[in-house]
Amino acid sequence: MEKAKNNMERYTQIYSQLRERYRWKVSNPSVLMMVASLYITNNCNFDIERFNDVAEHIKNESGLFSPLRSQSRFTFAALLDSKCDNPKEMFPLFIAAYDELVSAGFSRNIFTYIAAMLLIPTDAQDLGPLSDRARVIYKKMREEHLFLTGHSDYPLAVMLAQNDRQTNELIFQMEDLYSKLSQNGFRKGNDLQSMSHILSLHENSSADDLVAKSTEIFNAMKKEGIKPKSMFYPQIALLTFIEKGMNNLTEIKEIWEQLNLVKAFKWKKDINFMMAVTFLISDKIENSSLLQKNLSTTIETLIQAQQAASIAAISGAAVASSSSGGE
Repeated sequence: MEKAKNNMERYTQIYSQLRERYRWKVSNPSVLMMVASLYITNNCNFDIERFNDVAEHIKNESGLFSPLRSQSRFTFAALLDSKCDNPKEMFPLFIAAYDELVSAGFSRNIFTYIAAMLLIPTDAQDLGPLSDRARVIYKKMREEHLFLTGHSDYPLAVMLAQNDRQTNELIFQMEDLYSKLSQNGFRKGNDLQSMSHILSLHENSSADDLVAKSTEIFNAMKKEGIKPKSMFYPQIALLTFIEKGMNNLTEIKEIWEQLNLVKAFKWKKDINFMMAVTFLISDKIENSSLLQKNLSTTIETLIQAQQAASIAAISGAAVASSSSGGE
């Protein structure tokens, strides 16, 4: 818990530096909140001059009409800077991954750039096959939920493509989870779909067990006085990956309430709750006695995919991209 509190303090400090430097360049403070959180979840030191250097490099290396020249460059600068030793050298690999996804049939938009970030560690020869598989998974997702599946699901499709299980097996489990969750009090919609995608990455648990665990956390939230809004469904799914996730809700609520007291964040209570869950889980990941290494990697990827989707939605890209209906 102490580490989670320290993370919250670091997060607040990083946000303050970002807000002071970029208040006239980034119109939505929530974008800078997400940027700051990336340094916490990736356990990376923040240096504002280094960060600014990466952001300017992205702007200078991008085409005149690229979304990477807009305020989105700060998000991608943080994604590169917080996970790579040489972020500027990784930029061409990021663009190569983006180009492979476009070649596979993904649209040219902010969500494809976000999905490309999840492919950066991938060997060059594997980019094509992984991109093709991600496209197949995305199309099958749309076949099941035409009106729920859109561009914002690109990052999760790419993440699922890196799972070793057969595509049809993955899709079946996602649908089974979606159906059973909806029968147990969870509201149908895009948030529930995201939740079922995340839960499907549990490799050794049945759908019934996962639904029971999710319902337990859902009910425990209500007992703690936390309204389990549908936008929190992905966080509930993340909590199922740590042992007795429901037992951590008291700590999560404490972190959440402290964030709500910070003047800069007091009007961002929903984002604050997501951050509280993320900080606590990041703390658990670092404790190797609580999680196996391969599970830690899965959760780190899940957190990154969730942050990516949130970043896109917060920046307003979701509205612009979904207006074309998704492909």
